[in-house]
Amino acid sequence: MIHRRAFIAGAAAMAAAPRAVAEQTVKASDLRGDLAILRRAYEALHPGLDRYNTPAAMNAAFDALGRQWSKDQALGAAYLNVSRFCGGVRCGHTYANFYNQKKAIAAELFSSADKLPFHFRWIDRRMIVIDPRGVAGVVRGDEVLRINGRSAAEILKALMVYSRADGHNDAKRIAQLAVEGLDGFETFDVFHPLAFPLKGDAFDLEIAPADGSRTKKIRLAAIDLAARRAQQAVPTDPDAPAFTLSFSDSGAAILAMRSWALYNSKWDWKGFLDAAFRQIAERKSPALIVDLRGNEGGLDCGDEILARCIGRDLVRTAYERRVRYQKTPADLDPYLDTWDPSFRDWGKDAVKIDDRFYRLLEENGESRAPIAPKGLRFAGKLIVLVDAVNSSATFQFAGLVQQNRLGVLVGAPTGGNRRGINGGAFFFLRLPASGLEVDLPLIGTFPAAPQPDAGLLPDVPAAVTRQDIAAGRDAVMETALKLAKA
Repeated sequence: MIHRRAFIAGAAAMAAAPRAVAEQTVKASDLRGDLAILRRAYEALHPGLDRYNTPAAMNAAFDALGRQWSKDQALGAAYLNVSRFCGGVRCGHTYANFYNQKKAIAAELFSSADKLPFHFRWIDRRMIVIDPRGVAGVVRGDEVLRINGRSAAEILKALMVYSRADGHNDAKRIAQLAVEGLDGFETFDVFHPLAFPLKGDAFDLEIAPADGSRTKKIRLAAIDLAARRAQQAVPTDPDAPAFTLSFSDSGAAILAMRSWALYNSKWDWKGFLDAAFRQIAERKSPALIVDLRGNEGGLDCGDEILARCIGRDLVRTAYERRVRYQKTPADLDPYLDTWDPSFRDWGKDAVKIDDRFYRLLEENGESRAPIAPKGLRFAGKLIVLVDAVNSSATFQFAGLVQQNRLGVLVGAPTGGNRRGINGGAFFFLRLPASGLEVDLPLIGTFPAAPQPDAGLLPDVPAAVTRQDIAAGRDAVMETALKLAKA
């Protein structure tokens, strides 16, 4: 049952249209009113505002946004400024959500022909092409050195301040700025044109070819949002299967899970996993490789996997859930949109701790209840492929696997943060004058003992190199398959 859990309400798919009119201007007087609402809401309701910032630092951040919003400006500039503020909160669920903006605003800011026409990934902070998408003059493994005269390193550094992540986990910020055809809106596509507006309809690139030959300069036509979405590597249908099951030559089961954001999906994912584990048992697979790369989180789908890997109840890590309020202030209610009205009044579920927090009790144990064994137990090797995108439910799943020694994590350090994350319930804060929306997570999880400001380290590191990309090798999967045979 979905109740008081993380739920990012995406807007309906937006038809990409060229910008028909000049970008609207937002008056400074309107922005001052929006800032007052933003500040009031965040200071009263956000549980993680001071997790990585002192109160003085947050005051300075609000004041900085006030200075940026102290003059009339284009809507895109206002959006960029509030995005920088959100990035400074250092919360992976705090941002001006691309999917929750009004359709007209999203069309104005995100749909234009100002996007690079290929897919790429950042490897050691270098922009490496992973799929040229048919673009002439570009091949897999090429390194983009400069875009319109700016170095790729300079661009990455500039855009990281707008990218969302928990704490100082910059690996997640960098991963968010890749373009891999996995999202309806790519973070790079949103912020790059706003920070570095394209003059004309094409990009001038300097490229270091994958074959080691001399650098070259090419000019590529920009694409719009409709063309970007036509390149998507995964199905956009919310009811399409999000998991696949296959078997290696050695019999290892490979469960690829591209997304756990299945809140509104009609696809029977639990039924799929029931059938998958029956097949795994019938084949007597010696190992199960769960591929979570690129999967930020969503529902606690991992519980269904863990339930088949344990012989007794699995107690979750001791994190306390806290909120900043018992009932929302009446003056804020008109600006707080959500899918569950119970978020407005926690009632007796919120027990006062001090002047800053309430401890949030759970109905029927909810997300903190122990995981009970289910079905035939899988007793083979559990191998989980992780990367910096894993930062919400997938981060928590990886933590349970590692802490309870149920399997091994293979790949790169995760996103998320061991100090705890904010989420579990949301308001969509709608600023009335500008029309912009900013996500406001409501439940903060806090560890019982001090934890480092970092994600999880893999048990077996496996890095992707430029040479791997050029050769079309999946070095992380190859590492996992070797472990499965060992």
